[in-house]
Amino acid sequence: MSALGTRTRLGYSLGSFVTGAFGTVPGLLLLPYLTDTMAVPAAAAGAIVLLPKAWDVVFNPVAGRISDAGLAERGSRRRSLLVGGLVLAVFFAALFAHPGFGSVAGDSAYVIVMFFVCATAFAFFQVPFNALPAELTEGYDERTRLTTWRIAVLALAILVSGAVAPAIANSLGGVAGYRLMGVFVAVLIVAGTLAVYFGLRGAPVGRLRQPTPSWRALLATMRQWRSFRWLLAVYFVQALGVATLLAGVSYVARYVLGDPDLQSLLFAGFVGPALLVMPLWDRLGRTGGKLVGFRVATAVFAAALVGLAFARVLPMAVVFCFVAMAGVGYAGIQVFPLAILPDLISAEEERTGATRAGVTAGVWTAAETLGLALGPGLFGLVLAAGGYLSSVDSSATQPDSAITAITLGFSALPAVLILLGIPLLRRSVLEAGQR
Repeated sequence: MSALGTRTRLGYSLGSFVTGAFGTVPGLLLLPYLTDTMAVPAAAAGAIVLLPKAWDVVFNPVAGRISDAGLAERGSRRRSLLVGGLVLAVFFAALFAHPGFGSVAGDSAYVIVMFFVCATAFAFFQVPFNALPAELTEGYDERTRLTTWRIAVLALAILVSGAVAPAIANSLGGVAGYRLMGVFVAVLIVAGTLAVYFGLRGAPVGRLRQPTPSWRALLATMRQWRSFRWLLAVYFVQALGVATLLAGVSYVARYVLGDPDLQSLLFAGFVGPALLVMPLWDRLGRTGGKLVGFRVATAVFAAALVGLAFARVLPMAVVFCFVAMAGVGYAGIQVFPLAILPDLISAEEERTGATRAGVTAGVWTAAETLGLALGPGLFGLVLAAGGYLSSVDSSATQPDSAITAITLGFSALPAVLILLGIPLLRRSVLEAGQR
């Protein structure tokens, strides 16, 4: 049961088109959608991006418990993946449909409701999706291999959604562009959902255990599970850093580099290298260890972000070199925590004799969701502090302080957050998951 076939690896990995699209596009485009088509003030727009996802911080562990119960009842998590993904697709298209109620308050309320439903549907997809590696294989190195496949497809999904979605929005411009972009991303989500649902038909599910009977027992586990808490802390602060970076891409292209069409190229330059270096991260994880690989990836990513702090004065070619370097580090900080997590889950399930994968994935996803939600909000605060001027057509001339805020919010601030992962990474993270 340690080695997986190509169909299972690919079937599982294709679900990353769902997580990649929803994890990327709102972070890239929802903030400028609000500030530059609805004239929502930057600080308020940041709060709108945050509020619906904040619900998931509470709800994701519940979704994990529901997923564990479904596994015990049906022997599979596939139905939750199917329903969650399809509902997400419908409401994602609605999110960017721009109702045109005629008031900032009315349009903003609509966005909040649609994003709220999207976040809830996504929980029913992402939580079981994150739980599956602990059940598909018990092989220590096979989990790293499965994760590298997943992150390679994730990089492709991010490249497609993150590069094409802004291009669609910019090609038509305004409300029409965002509406078409929303439909395009919804189609990607449907494709990824169906691929993982049918691709995992007949896949192994590991040893079926009963869910933990009470929340009190689960809380006791989390209090005692030191290795998981450290890994979760690292993943949260780094997700916050990545989300802050992504929220700034549109603004950097338009105001720092002077060409909104560069947004798609920046994204391609960031994600493209990740596809090429996956085998290297896989080899480093199997030879030097997952923890060493995680630290190296963190250092590479942070160094690149420090270089991007000078994007305003650097030649364009040098800017893109730093962007590519950041993409290499980003690939590593995605692979290694997700490769370590199933090791910790398996060890904890052996210790307790109860299913932990779903609820653990729920807590994990809650932390990731909070980080991804706080990132645009944090960047919105940076914009507000720099005196950014919102508008309905992106025509406002920004003061120099706003340009500086955009540059630092895109580079220096994420670099600090990514680097926080190094002191938080401790050997205890691996103590429960060693072979």
